[in-house]
Amino acid sequence: MPLAQPGIFELLAPTPPGWGGNLLRGFINSIGIGMGAFAVGLLIGTGGAYGKLYGGAVLRDLLKVYTTLVRAVPELVLVLLIFFAVPDLINRLLETLGYGPVDVSGLVAGIVSLGLVQGAYATEVLRGAILAVPQGQIEAGRSFGMTPTTLMRRITLPAMLPFAIPGLANLWLVATKNTALLAVVGFNELTLETRQAAGATKAYFTFFMAAGVLYLLLTLISNVFIGRVEHWASRGRLPIAESR
Repeated sequence: MPLAQPGIFELLAPTPPGWGGNLLRGFINSIGIGMGAFAVGLLIGTGGAYGKLYGGAVLRDLLKVYTTLVRAVPELVLVLLIFFAVPDLINRLLETLGYGPVDVSGLVAGIVSLGLVQGAYATEVLRGAILAVPQGQIEAGRSFGMTPTTLMRRITLPAMLPFAIPGLANLWLVATKNTALLAVVGFNELTLETRQAAGATKAYFTFFMAAGVLYLLLTLISNVFIGRVEHWASRGRLPIAESR
């Protein structure tokens, strides 16, 4: 007599024989990698935006090659390249210099690979936001003798935030979803944990629907937080319809 299939609540239970704990662990890993990649991308994007706008000709050309290359190549190819090829190249170089190999953890490799992808897009988002700041405000700050650092902190950064937040918010959501690409390299994020649970129980619909719900919850919560940040950054500004 065939055994009865376990119910949905049994499959998604947080403790064995349920797989809910595995999914939650993978979900937490996905959030951590997404946050790390977004932070790395934001740092790269900030430097890249200022380099493209105010750097020398050589720096601008290098940044143009970086942003064009990253945006042209599929993210999965870049992840595989950075995840496997770059550590191998580093270890070969260290071996040539007489040093031992370096073991790069999956977490670090995942954050760096996705962060480099994020950085190319963040560069263009922040560059466009800086260009959207009225030039008269920047010239007024310079006329008061502000240093470039003070000018950025007191004028450019507050004025560019309302223009940058929508694009950065989209990049954050993309970063959380791109963590699924790390499943192909064996990192235990949500997608890989879901595949393993579904493969072991053959309950594909149940587990992939559960993963979809977790991603949806993350998006909804992120949208609430982003909306508050956008409202805070836009305080004191007239709506577009009223400013005309």
